[in-house]
Amino acid sequence: MRSHLLNGLTAEHYRRSVTEGVERVAAKLATTDRPFTGVTVDALAPRIDAVDLDRPLGDTAAVLDELEDLYLRDAVYFHHPRYLAHLNCPVVIPAVLGEAVLSAVNSSLDTWDQSAGGTLIERKLIDWTADRIGLGPAADGVFTSGGTQSNLQALLLAREEAKSDDLAELRIFASEVSHFSVKKSAKLLGLGPDAVVTVPVDHDKRMQTLALARELERCKKDGLVPMAVVATAGTTDFGSIDPLPEIAELCGQYGVWMHVDAAYGCGLLASVKHRDRIDGIERADSVTVDYHKSFFQPVSSSAVLVRDAATLRHATYHAEYLNPRRMVQERIPNQVDKSLQTTRRFDALKLWMTLRVMGADGIGELFDQVCELAQEGWKLLAADPRYDVVVEPSLSTLVFRYIPAAVTDPAETDRANLYARKALFASGDAVVAGTKVGGRHYLKFTLLNPETTPADIAAVLDLIAGHAEQYLGESLDRAS
Repeated sequence: MRSHLLNGLTAEHYRRSVTEGVERVAAKLATTDRPFTGVTVDALAPRIDAVDLDRPLGDTAAVLDELEDLYLRDAVYFHHPRYLAHLNCPVVIPAVLGEAVLSAVNSSLDTWDQSAGGTLIERKLIDWTADRIGLGPAADGVFTSGGTQSNLQALLLAREEAKSDDLAELRIFASEVSHFSVKKSAKLLGLGPDAVVTVPVDHDKRMQTLALARELERCKKDGLVPMAVVATAGTTDFGSIDPLPEIAELCGQYGVWMHVDAAYGCGLLASVKHRDRIDGIERADSVTVDYHKSFFQPVSSSAVLVRDAATLRHATYHAEYLNPRRMVQERIPNQVDKSLQTTRRFDALKLWMTLRVMGADGIGELFDQVCELAQEGWKLLAADPRYDVVVEPSLSTLVFRYIPAAVTDPAETDRANLYARKALFASGDAVVAGTKVGGRHYLKFTLLNPETTPADIAAVLDLIAGHAEQYLGESLDRAS
């Protein structure tokens, strides 16, 4: 069994095995003509359940054959231009190369003596990102598993900086369309059930600053402690960007920690044309970025940044076997001193490889293209009498609803939209997402693939309408 351990003696075995796997994936990517096969849980689950994990196949080729049947054939392929559903991006080749390198070397980024140069590469990328944001010379941060972890860590720092002896009196302010991780973080941080104050949004789904000001003032008058305001630069449902400069002013006025959840909108940090859409982000105390959403990186590749490196001390614990306190005096850079995680992958390498091959402008141009595609999609929807579109996009998301001409019952329209999404997924021709707006069911395009065209959008809109019309026709038949 030692022949399967990766080391100097098995380097040729490693080369052959990985090459064979890469060839299988490359062949699959080259021949995939739709984002999904439409396989159902009931069809796929028995095939996986039938695998006896205690009886290995013993041969890489045989395992890859099995994997083709169990996974590769029926995977949801984000690289396909008609995958339009969630915040999943196609990935760039330099990042995939970085993934292969980091997996094989298998550095752990918690301590210097497990990563060496990996530590310095991650720190360089944190400095680069903080500089792009404009956080200033005292900024710092660390890579995380994703936006949820970044938001949790940022709010942990905000909680500690609030210096309150009573967690029940702390309040977090976030818009009604902010990410669910804000409320989840509040619970994990031991805050009360009323800790998150929901601030209404305007017609463009941006936080209303007048409403925020009222809530902050009410908080003070009630003897409560405003712990943090979470502004969103790219909401999950709408891609909307809160008015960051005005929110920063209010945070300064009330002495509140300002966190910007830019998990989606961080692509604008590299934008060639639209960086000004997140002006004001430089005034944040902490920022969440997800490179695996809008920098075209494989999952996971994310970070939390802070204006003042000293605040990261609230996540610092020392263990004699890992990062004893004396290492701080010896200036040994242990990233675990900043992180909620201990063992941690060298995910920063993927972004490093991308920047060194493509450059920041290369990433920004790709993100600009999907933002401009969303504008084209907006025009198509606005001109199409079959659809109601909610808001003009700030990034690359479109939320809309099929409106049948002959149906006046909103509940029946809900059912038609739900059916259309489900039928489209089952067909495998395209994948779209769904959400609720005003209690009603809507559909959603999240456009993160520069290969998607306005023609793809138009074709998918026709498919949706066809499925909805089929449902309504069958519904009328059943009613009669």
